[in-house]
Amino acid sequence: MSLFWIVISQLAAVETMSTSKKVITREEWEKKLNDVKIRKEDMNRLVMNFLVTEGYVEAAEKFRMESGTEHIDLATITDRMAVKKAVQCGNVEDAIEKVNDLNPEILDTNPQLFFHLQQQRLIELIRNGKVEEALEFAQEELAPRGEENQSFLEELERTIALLAFEDVTNCPVGELLDISQRLKTASEVNAAILTSQSHEKDPKLPSLLKLLIWAQNQLDEKAAYPRINDLSTAVLEDPAI
Repeated sequence: MSLFWIVISQLAAVETMSTSKKVITREEWEKKLNDVKIRKEDMNRLVMNFLVTEGYVEAAEKFRMESGTEHIDLATITDRMAVKKAVQCGNVEDAIEKVNDLNPEILDTNPQLFFHLQQQRLIELIRNGKVEEALEFAQEELAPRGEENQSFLEELERTIALLAFEDVTNCPVGELLDISQRLKTASEVNAAILTSQSHEKDPKLPSLLKLLIWAQNQLDEKAAYPRINDLSTAVLEDPAI
């Protein structure tokens, strides 16, 4: 991410200049990029961090062999992705069982995560029209936790409100039935498993790209320079002068 540091350094440099924009030519910009040295090992670790965190098992193994990056336990990635996929597919009971097989302490020490999984299980019962089973499950499994935690109670009440509408498209909490809700719960479980395995719960690469965008936006106010407009190609485009 040498470009990020170049942008930051230029931003600091132009802070002391006049209000007129400084013009940085492509030649000047590329020279500064070439002067920044980043170790290949650090770049490889950044890529591996992304592949492992996001669960790309085959890509991680192939990259490990090609780059010589440190050994990774592929089984842990596979197991974690099985949990994530189960939640994304609405198989919450299966997901909970798989999490406990991995490490029972994950749910024992994270009551919020366990509640959200149980809440997702309730949502799936409602989605499948199992009204009586949903009410019984809510009363036996979720209500006691709501009595101990006000935020849990509010989330439970929002979920139960789904039963009051025949047409959920007109329900103010209808988004709970969206696939995005499953994805949200799956991401929370994924992060908890990563933390339990002493991994970072979020990949570093997206954060660095966000920092790059922020830094470019800040520098835009101070200078005209070759910038990246499309992160997918990372092509430097000459400034409009």
